[in-house]
Amino acid sequence: MGTFALLEHPEQYAALAADPGLAPGAVEELLRYLTIVHAGSIRAVSADLEFDGHQLTAGDAVSLSLAAANRDPALCDAPDRLDITREPVPHLAFGHGIHQCVGQQLSRLELRIAFESLARRLPNLHVAVPTSEIRTRSEMIIYGVRELPVTW
Repeated sequence: MGTFALLEHPEQYAALAADPGLAPGAVEELLRYLTIVHAGSIRAVSADLEFDGHQLTAGDAVSLSLAAANRDPALCDAPDRLDITREPVPHLAFGHGIHQCVGQQLSRLELRIAFESLARRLPNLHVAVPTSEIRTRSEMIIYGVRELPVTW
């Protein structure tokens, strides 16, 4: 998905190809922008409360939209725009608090190495078909592309 997002925004991929050193920031921006897992775990309200004008009763099930949280306008300017040069902002791509993914640092390292290598080795990489033809997996908790035909 990260490669697809970069290729959907060719100016972003060109910036990374021109400076693979942008990869660490690109990884954080892609994690924020894509939010591969869109919903947080379902929790139960422990006590009656009002939240943002909504009455919640003890026992009610609640879930957080991680994608909405990562696109909150309070985080950054133009949160719906992919910008790999953006100063990294906090995101929930790996959860939060005691529920954070224990493998997040390994994932970040793998993504950084992959995007640095891709940009160095294939600076002219682009999608080989119109992006509207790229089929995604949307029926799963974790979404992605079914295939990504590219050329260089």
